Amino acid sequence: MLPLQGKPLLEHIVIWLRRFNIRELIINLHYMPDSITTHFGDGADFGVRIHYSKEDKLLGTAGALDPIRDELTNSFLVTYGDLLTDLNLEKFAGWHTKRNGDVSMAVYTVEDPTRAGIVEMDDAGMLVRFQEKPSREEAFSNLANAGVFIFAPSVLEFIPRNQYFDIGHDLIPTLLENGVKVSCYPISEYLLDIGGEERYRQAQRDLDLGKVRP
Repeated sequence: MLPLQGKPLLEHIVIWLRRFNIRELIINLHYMPDSITTHFGDGADFGVRIHYSKEDKLLGTAGALDPIRDELTNSFLVTYGDLLTDLNLEKFAGWHTKRNGDVSMAVYTVEDPTRAGIVEMDDAGMLVRFQEKPSREEAFSNLANAGVFIFAPSVLEFIPRNQYFDIGHDLIPTLLENGVKVSCYPISEYLLDIGGEERYRQAQRDLDLGKVRP
């Protein structure tokens, strides 16, 4: 809910999703949930329909899908809540459809690979190796998980019930171990994960300069 140009970051994300006609949203809640539900309500004022999933204990980025698995009967988009981006989701969805696979993961180039999940893909754009936040000596790439995914419902079978489970640390390696094909979609659009004060200030500057238009 940190403000950027007078709007909470999460509102920028909602506007970005609505721009690509994604109107049914589920927002995962844990810390200070009332600040989010009070601001967004049912989503009608923002041109979307918002449902909420409240966690009593943290379940991780993948574990958060467990309580709502019965609602995820078709392919669905997952995005982290700390991203500022104008990624073209229509093109991303088209890429996913052409790959005819279970998982597509947006990837982008990073300067510091120790802050992200690092990927290696083959010539066909399929993930062959993944390492979450390696040391600088261990990093084998500067291509990173962007935090935006399209999943088929079948992926939910690999997420344990009522346990902490992270997409980067747990789910992606599990999928690779079980032979699930993961396609990597290299993005050219703006994307910034706001994980600290300096990146928060950078997001403000980039919005003011028009570098990103979510």
